[in-house]
Amino acid sequence: MPSLPAPLRHRRRWIVILARLGYTAKGVVYLLIGILAALGAVGLGGDNVGTKEALAHLARQPFGSLMLAALVAGLYAYAAWRGLQGLFDVENRGRSLKALGTRAALVISGLIYASLGWYGLELLDDPHETTGGAEERTALLMSHPGGLWLVAALGLIFIGVGVRQSWRALTASYLERWRRQDMSKRQKDLASGLSRWGLAARGVVFALIGGFLLAAAWQADPGQAEGLGGALDALAAQPFGPWWLAAVAGGLLNYGTYCVINARFRQVKVD
Repeated sequence: MPSLPAPLRHRRRWIVILARLGYTAKGVVYLLIGILAALGAVGLGGDNVGTKEALAHLARQPFGSLMLAALVAGLYAYAAWRGLQGLFDVENRGRSLKALGTRAALVISGLIYASLGWYGLELLDDPHETTGGAEERTALLMSHPGGLWLVAALGLIFIGVGVRQSWRALTASYLERWRRQDMSKRQKDLASGLSRWGLAARGVVFALIGGFLLAAAWQADPGQAEGLGGALDALAAQPFGPWWLAAVAGGLLNYGTYCVINARFRQVKVD
């Protein structure tokens, strides 16, 4: 296992704080998404949005710049923690093929949340800053040689992540990384139940996003692609759509809660 550089080994406490701030920030983003989707499901004026749209919504609220600045700092903390997990293997995952795949995914996750943090910085400069949607991003990928195959591969990755999230919900594997000795039985049961629902809901949404990307690649039509907000809209358009949307919105709220639980109880080992 590659050891941490000497300057980092002397800052273990700060790395733990970094991780906990990061999990909290990620949780806040999903809580915002879940709240807006839940309000839309019950007809109270909410909207189905993705992560970037959630930040934009926050930026336009009273004291939005202050709240967004704190959230951006947390998102960069999360990105840094993912980088430490993937690049320096601070949790001692090893060098097996499975471990290297997991570590690569952690680095990619860090880059995604760093990008989200960068968008947050742009919103601090201009709260009405807009970003390209899933259709625009997919069209850009398709414009390059081999772009259709890349979009299809991304679709399969999203479906794989969705299946993995659902599997984690089914097996409750997340319990292995919690400091369960610091939780009462009631806390553990409640936290586990909320986390199951949250992971399952996120799994459904990611699988839908992957399906839309595969459809876009198959038909060579970027208009078929949808992000998180579009996936929620698709659910709402189905028979009994408001009920489906309410269930998934509640799940995304619980996924945000799961992230906050990680901030409090997840074992953060720094070797």
